[in-house]
Amino acid sequence: MASPSSTSDPFSSEIRFPRPHLAPTPAAVIVLCAIALTILGLTVLFSATATVSKTPFFYLTKQLIGVGLAVVVGFVVSRIDLEWARGHVKLIAIGALALLVLVLVPHIGISVNGSRRWLGLGPVRLQVSEIGKIAMVFCLAHYLAINQVFIGRFKRGFLIPMVIVVCTGGLVAKEPDLGTAALIMAVGVLMLFLAGVRWRYLFAALIAGAGAFSLMVYLMPNRLTRFTAFLDVEGNKQDGTYQLYQSLAAFAVGGVNGAGLGQGLQQQHYLPEAHTDFIFSVVGEELGLYFTIGVVALFIVIFIAGIVHLRRAPNLFQFLLVSGALLLLSMQAIINLGVVTGVLPTKGMSLPFVSAGLSNLLLMGAIVGIFVNTQRAWSRPALSPRRRTLREVVQT
Repeated sequence: MASPSSTSDPFSSEIRFPRPHLAPTPAAVIVLCAIALTILGLTVLFSATATVSKTPFFYLTKQLIGVGLAVVVGFVVSRIDLEWARGHVKLIAIGALALLVLVLVPHIGISVNGSRRWLGLGPVRLQVSEIGKIAMVFCLAHYLAINQVFIGRFKRGFLIPMVIVVCTGGLVAKEPDLGTAALIMAVGVLMLFLAGVRWRYLFAALIAGAGAFSLMVYLMPNRLTRFTAFLDVEGNKQDGTYQLYQSLAAFAVGGVNGAGLGQGLQQQHYLPEAHTDFIFSVVGEELGLYFTIGVVALFIVIFIAGIVHLRRAPNLFQFLLVSGALLLLSMQAIINLGVVTGVLPTKGMSLPFVSAGLSNLLLMGAIVGIFVNTQRAWSRPALSPRRRTLREVVQT
């Protein structure tokens, strides 16, 4: 007796085309790019600090410890059940806000050059705004996902999520750290846009935010001086734009081929704190144009891989969480590269994976962990096209 399958229409069987199993996943591409940037950062960091630190390996050792801790954080985040973590969203929000408030308390928060941004844990200093960034993204993604049916309304669809963004950004601005606050606000508004908040609400928020930011810059004389000096780098090179002028000089000295590792002079005698916010200048001076283009290309690849990865998102929460993480990484890189090359006003912000600094390394480790976590959890594209049957292929 023939089986049912033998009597069925042969044209109704599905065509299963072979899949390239060896093709790297988007998360794997992001991990490889992060490793490449980290190795470059360690190399350039050692070159930039070997002759200016207490011992040749002082900063390199600190950075290696930071990289190790970032790997641990990334691994832990990659193994967490995101839906389980959503059950603790209130605890995450309260903890992040408590840290952002605590850092502002005298004798608790550590003040450096007039900014109170760090909490001390023994010999370790943590910049709590980095924790605030990722906590804001997680909490905002959760809220927007559970209130999607109200996204077109003013109170629940715009006002309440905007309060989450403003509270986080406002506390960071109070430190003061206007650049990071602007980054938080920009990422938050873009997440609201991706969630479907009405245009007129977002446009009004952008106008209000730009006005508030301009007012804060105007009321802070040192910030206003820094901004106005940026408009004339050459004329203010001995004062407000000294660091930027030396950064541009480093690129000019490096040219196409670079001066060679360890041969740069800017970070040794002219460019202050070259191993942190302006490490890209060291890359330009010592390794030249091709390596600077390579760094930019790696960040572009990370962004494209992140966009491809988002196609597989199974629900709005995870889509917004990954989108926010990708925006944090990409926009921070854009700001740093823009500042160092003179496109944007000078603002202290680390170059992801490359600059020296424990706090940002831990944040980047958590972001990479989110990509790996979701790559493991998302089995197939949520928007993948329906498989075509043999009959449909023949008919077309």
